[in-house]
This record gives sequence, C-alpha cells and structure tokens, in this order.
Amino acid sequence: MKPSRIVSRYLSTETAAIEEVRPSLWGTDKPDRYGGDAEKYYSMILEQYKIYTEMADRISSRRGLTNTFFLTLNTLVVTTVGMFWKDRPAASVWYLAVPLAALLIQCAAWFWLIRSYRQLNSAKYIIIGALEERLPASPYWRAEWTALGRGENPARYWPLTHMEQWVPFSFAIIYLAAFLVALVA
Repeated sequence: MKPSRIVSRYLSTETAAIEEVRPSLWGTDKPDRYGGDAEKYYSMILEQYKIYTEMADRISSRRGLTNTFFLTLNTLVVTTVGMFWKDRPAASVWYLAVPLAALLIQCAAWFWLIRSYRQLNSAKYIIIGALEERLPASPYWRAEWTALGRGENPARYWPLTHMEQWVPFSFAIIYLAAFLVALVA
C-alpha cells in the first residue's frame, strides 16, 4: 500500500449517508404489531429517539472528559519542563529522547481518541436524523444542521472536533521544538 494511501486512510474521515443507514435502522415492526395503535407505535419511536439522543450527548461528555484529561496532563508536562529548564541538568540531552517519544505517543493517542469520538458521534447523529424522519419535527437533522450549513461552511459553523484535533498536534510540535532547542542550546 502506498504511503499516501496509508496516511489518507488513517487521517481522513468519512461519514455514512442517511440513505445507507435507513434500511438497517427500521425493524419489521409496524403499527399493526401494537394492535393497530399508531399512537403507541410512534410513542415507542419517540422513546427510542430520547434514549439515543441521550447516548449521543454522553459520547460528547466523554469526549470532553478525555480532552480535559489530556490537556491537564500536557499542561503538567509543560509546567514541569518549564520549572526544570532554568536549572538544566548537565546530563546529555539525548536522555530526553525516551520521554519525548512517550509524549509524542500520548499526543497521537489523544488525536486518535478525538477522531474516534468524532466518527462515533457522526454516525449517531445520522441515525438521529433517520429517527426524526418518523417524528412530527426534525429539529436536529433538517432544521439545526441545515441552519449550520451542514458543517460545510466554516463561516457558518466549524465543527468542534475539527479544531480539537489540532490541539494534540500542537503539543507534539511544541515537544519536538523544545527537544530541538535543547539539542542546539
């Protein structure tokens, strides 16, 4: 496999279209199963919708906690390095290579977790959109997402995960730059 294909495969994201999801979402249940009571059937759809939107919200909360953890960890590392920088030990700078590698791996893990949460939530919101097709209103899928330009116009809305993914990358650049400065100094 070409290196560019490998990079593209692991760095780009792709979201399923609602047309792909629709056939696998709906079971064989029809209002007939509920004694012909359409109200009961639609009440069940609404209940599933509530549960599913709550699950999507929990994924977003976990993503926030993950970001808080990694941001705290990296802030601690930068603070610690800053404290020791003024009284640098006389040891070889190459001893920093192992901690640097650990920090870069940690930044990569942070990036992949954000990416994974992004993909998971993208799928959840497509399913929410498909569920909304059977509800009287479609506040998320048709209204809000349309009002936001479907995330395609950054002047209207720039999805948070697009910005979040730059944070671990930024820390990795800072760590590499600090290591290079330590080598030269």
